[in-house]
Amino acid sequence: MFPLGTVLVPGMSLPLHVFEARYRALAQHCVDTQSPFGVMLIARGSEVGGGDVRHDVGCLAVIEHAVRAEDGRWGLLCRGTERFSVVQWHDDDPFPRASIRLLEDRPVAADIAAERIGQLTTLLRRTLALGAEAGLHVAASTTELPSDPTEALWAICELAPIGDHDRYHVVKLDDPIEQYEVLGRLLAGAREVIQYELSHEGDADDVDFDGALAEWVEQAEAGTKPADEPPPDDGTDPRD
Repeated sequence: MFPLGTVLVPGMSLPLHVFEARYRALAQHCVDTQSPFGVMLIARGSEVGGGDVRHDVGCLAVIEHAVRAEDGRWGLLCRGTERFSVVQWHDDDPFPRASIRLLEDRPVAADIAAERIGQLTTLLRRTLALGAEAGLHVAASTTELPSDPTEALWAICELAPIGDHDRYHVVKLDDPIEQYEVLGRLLAGAREVIQYELSHEGDADDVDFDGALAEWVEQAEAGTKPADEPPPDDGTDPRD
C-alpha cells in the first residue's frame, strides 16, 4: 500500500519519485513479483515519515515503467486499474500492507449511462474552457474521452478541476448513479467558483470577503444550498 496526498482513479496515469526506504522496498517487491500496489488518499498527516491516517477506499496501481537510480531511489510510471476497500490494515514493516476487497462497477442501463455521461462531458468541457479563460492550469476542453461509459466516468473524474478530497467522494461510491450525481454537483460547483472569480477579477477591494465567507460556511453547516455565488477569494496567496 502506498498512501498519498493524491487520489488515483482507474485509467489515470501516476508518476512517482520513490525515495523513502519503506517505499523503495515496496517498489522493489512489486517490480520483482510484477504485482500491483494500492494507492490510498491520506485523510490526515504527511506522505513522508508515517503516522498518517488513511481513507479506506483506494485504487490498485500497476507499474508500467520503472527505473532504479544508483542511490536506491525509484522512478515509477503507474496506471490505476481497480478500486478496492480495505478490510484490515497490517503492520507497516517493511512497508504498509492491508487485506483488501475489490469493488466492482455496477452495471447501468446503456441509455441511462450514455445520457448521464453526455451531460457530464458537456459540463466538464464548459468548466475546463472557463478555467482556461481564468488562467488556471486545467486540461484542454477538447481532451478526448473513452467511449466506454465506465472509463469515461473515471476520465471525467480525473480531469475535473476539483480537489482530491472531493474526487475521493466519487471514488468511494458503489452506485454509478450516485457517482454521476456527485460528480455533476462538483463540476457545477467548480464552474460557479471560476465564474465568480472571473466576474470579480480586479474588484477585490469592493467585496466583503469575510461576510460572504461566513454566510457560505453558515449555510454549509446548516445543510442548506449555499448562496448562488460561491465563497469569495480575497486575492491573496496563502504562501505569502
